[in-house]
Amino acid sequence: MSDISFISAILVVIVAFFAGLEGILDQFQFHQPLVACTLIGLVTGNLTAGVMLGGSLQMIALGWANIGAAVAPDAALASVAAAIIMVKGGDFTNTGISVATTTAIPLAVAGLFLTMIVRTISVGLVHGADKAATRADYKSMERYHFIALLLQGLRIAIPAALLLAIPAESVQSLLEAMPAWLKDGMAIGGGMVVAVGYAMVINMMATREVWPFFALGFALAPLTNLTLIAMGTIGVAIALIYLNLSKQGGNGGGAASGSGDPIGDILEDY
Repeated sequence: MSDISFISAILVVIVAFFAGLEGILDQFQFHQPLVACTLIGLVTGNLTAGVMLGGSLQMIALGWANIGAAVAPDAALASVAAAIIMVKGGDFTNTGISVATTTAIPLAVAGLFLTMIVRTISVGLVHGADKAATRADYKSMERYHFIALLLQGLRIAIPAALLLAIPAESVQSLLEAMPAWLKDGMAIGGGMVVAVGYAMVINMMATREVWPFFALGFALAPLTNLTLIAMGTIGVAIALIYLNLSKQGGNGGGAASGSGDPIGDILEDY
């Protein structure tokens, strides 16, 4: 496999920049693994592998959420870096994707350190914007805002550029130097982490109202003749039926009736 072309490298850096922005804005979800890995796979000519890697990482990131001042692992850096490592490694098999998935986990933790630095710098920018607000200087306020966003984008774009600067042969040699037991262990560990992330999501949505839909999904999954559009149509139809029946039964999901989830009821009341 040849190294990533210059045009593809530029496009990867652009994707990484927007992923860094979206890690803060949450507007178009470019930082989500399924989107970021797919886009990097698209611009490097490895769309199928990018979608597979993004799907694996997305199952892990489902359990990542910011809780108060506790910031979740950085999904943007994990997605971008793992996709670049997979493309440069040239192994698009299940083993290669599993190895890239596993390497994304420590990268996500490392992203927390980078975002801590950027957020610390942003504190000074916020104070500058506050002073500009006292002067009614709206252009300066906008500049501080865009500088803070620029730093968040560079937080992902610079590490991506550094990874792209590493020759593909070096990445391949490093991956090939891994013993078989280590690769197999990383593949197994990556699969277990995906299961843990999915279990966290199930634990959060485990209410009396949701469990029937969860069981129904397992029943519909083996029907391979149904297209993805058909499955989505069935899901929307069931959701509309449930909402209409809930309104007719006097249970609109409010706090008076309760949802079977005490924490959810407290947050809803709050």
